[in-house]
Amino acid sequence: MTKIRLALCQMDVIDNKEKNLENASLMINESISRNADFIILPEMFNCPYSNDKFIEYAEEENDSPTLDKISSLAEKNNIYILAGSIPEKKGDKLYNTSYLFDKHGDIIAKHRKMHLFDIDVKGKITFKESDVLTAGDDFTIADTEFGKIGIGICYDVRFPELARIMVESGALILIYPGAFNMTTGPAHWELLFRSRALDNQVYCVGVAPALNKDASYHSFGHSIITNPWGEIIAEADEKKNLIISEIDLDEIKRIREELPLLKNKREDLYEIKRK
Repeated sequence: MTKIRLALCQMDVIDNKEKNLENASLMINESISRNADFIILPEMFNCPYSNDKFIEYAEEENDSPTLDKISSLAEKNNIYILAGSIPEKKGDKLYNTSYLFDKHGDIIAKHRKMHLFDIDVKGKITFKESDVLTAGDDFTIADTEFGKIGIGICYDVRFPELARIMVESGALILIYPGAFNMTTGPAHWELLFRSRALDNQVYCVGVAPALNKDASYHSFGHSIITNPWGEIIAEADEKKNLIISEIDLDEIKRIREELPLLKNKREDLYEIKRK
């Protein structure tokens, strides 16, 4: 299958885990009714984006109502679901972790956010994930019936080395559940997703929560798909939205033949760090 119908679930996330899971389930079911092949939820889709809530909402992988719910929906509907991310508890550590479920409801990949969001934009936003979260160390490339898919989370998209390593490992689609804010989002969100797609001649996808003005952290929203030519082929605004968009993986081969960036690399002159 070279054509894939992606569903980007830009859902409302509030301070109520049960309601968040209900909202996610509703968007998943709507995606299925609209013939999606692959469904993607946002970063921290079951949890408000704040350090204190990460601690409060954290779940262990083997005892997770959130993951059990997504697993059952994937199995029942015979569909892939990328469970954006949740706060994962492992021993005395917390991670920002994304889980990919296959059509049998099995976890076939998990990604722990590698680059923690520690920023201080003077007079605009300060956030330090490392106060409560631990960084992951593993590159995540999942084998699916559509081909290989690389997974990062939010701030990971800013690091071109990560994207290139995933593409060198065969990834045709890069997916970053994310929650940029109202400072970094307008400045860099579109630019980063277009750049990662263009640099690597792949599809690049970002899925965010909708803007909740009552929350302490304001998500920019704007869930997005960019193609191997660096064009935006679908994008939401800041409000709750479900994007269903078909992508054609044959476009990757065509564009790489017309503009052979990856073939023209001068690896004799520079070193690409690999896993």
